[in-house]
Amino acid sequence: TIRLSKKTDTTQRLTIEWADGRRDSLMTEYLRIYSPSAGTKQAHHGPSAPGQLVEGRRGVRVMEIEPVGRYAIRLVFDDLHESGIYSWSLLRELAENKARYMRAYLHRLREEGKARERNTRRTVSSTPSA
Repeated sequence: TIRLSKKTDTTQRLTIEWADGRRDSLMTEYLRIYSPSAGTKQAHHGPSAPGQLVEGRRGVRVMEIEPVGRYAIRLVFDDLHESGIYSWSLLRELAENKARYMRAYLHRLREEGKARERNTRRTVSSTPSA
């Protein structure tokens, strides 16, 4: 069973109840940054894999959930990203590793001077201000 929270705050969650009784709640931001689409290869190889670092997705929301046969779902996000097909095995991997993957993502953002917030970027000036 899959449920999408309808909260109006900035943290929307997708809740999955697995056949084995396990229940996981995943932030939609987390699902977006680990999208299995070709542009964000991190989801296939973990958070340290080379690939596009997706920034500025805090507060991203899922607009639609579409079944893809019996093996996956496609999530359509409000930032218009819609090419990620999340297999059940990928969702389980993301659920089981969410703390570790999210820590690695936040570390990589810090290393690259990027931010989770939309339209926010930390800048480093190479010249002193006058």
